[in-house]
Amino acid sequence: MSPDSVTRGSVRSADDLNRAIRALWLGPGGHPAVPLDDERRAEYARLCAELQAVERGDVTTAA
Repeated sequence: MSPDSVTRGSVRSADDLNRAIRALWLGPGGHPAVPLDDERRAEYARLCAELQAVERGDVTTAA
């Protein structure tokens, strides 16, 4: 997913995004859910792109 596809104006912090990414990899009982299905893989890519934008400072918080 390209960084340009990340929605500007996100209010999620890097910590929130990291928690969401880790949660995708955990299955029932907190065990790793490997491999990810197509839906979870797409969500992972979207979250990683959003996190990269936050880390670069490309995302601003709405007033």
